[in-house]
This record gives sequence, structure tokens and C-alpha cells, in this order.
Amino acid sequence: MSHAARIDFYKLAHPNLQAMIALSASVKKSSLGPRLVELVNLRVSQINGCGVCIDMHWRDLVKQEADPRHLNAIAGWREAPFFSARERAALRWAEAVNAIPHSTPTDEDFAELRAQFSDNEIAELGYAIAVIRGWNMLNVSLQNPIPEVPAPGF
Repeated sequence: MSHAARIDFYKLAHPNLQAMIALSASVKKSSLGPRLVELVNLRVSQINGCGVCIDMHWRDLVKQEADPRHLNAIAGWREAPFFSARERAALRWAEAVNAIPHSTPTDEDFAELRAQFSDNEIAELGYAIAVIRGWNMLNVSLQNPIPEVPAPGF
């Protein structure tokens, strides 16, 4: 793979870019809390192979003082003892939703989610998954490389 982006989409389609940035910002301010949102962002990005997002969300969790050992175990969250029931339900749902259209979330997945989250939080989680999946698809399809030096504030 080339280490050059196919196009610099950050400089194009500004209204669309600003809408994605606004949705990302609103999700981070949701009742889910920044740690849970970033755990979901990191896991979905791992599944989708988005290096830019993996790097960004891992760094954000480190800034939140997440234990690096916990972050290293997120791909194996089912076996790792580091995640709460709420985090596990969110990660399970994120994986199930991210797998659409190849499979769909089951009633069991939803029941586990509903045991941990209110209806409003479930909607917020849906937006969180949708926006990170959108960023992943843009970055991967356009081969946006991981920057050698992260942009200020990221």
C-alpha cells in the first residue's frame, strides 16, 4: 500500500466534512461518556483496519489515562477482565452493528445492550458507531495514512 492518500478529503467537500466533525463532537459529549465512546471508536476502527483512527483513538484513551494494558486487550475484550458489563455490552453491540450487512445484531445482542443502556443511550451509541464507521470507510478507501506527527490537539 502506498503511504500517500488518494485525495486529501479533509480539504474537500467542506460542508460534509464539517457535518462529520460536528457529529463526532456531539457523540463525545453524549451521556455515554468519552471513555466509552473512545473504546467503541477504537474497537470498530480495529475491525475495519483504519490505522488513522486506531492511532487517534488509542492516543485519546491514553490522554484519558486509560491503562495501556487494557487498551492492548480491547481486541480480545471477551477474554479480558478489564471491561465493565456496560463496556462489554457496548463493544458487543458495536461489533454486531459494524458487521451489517454480512450479519445483523441478534435479539440476544439487543437484550444485553438494553440491560445496560437507556433508549436514548442506545440511540447515542448508534450515532457513535455510524460516525466512526464513516470515518473508517473514508480513511481506508482513500488510503489516508497515519501521520508521522499527529495534528495538534489530536
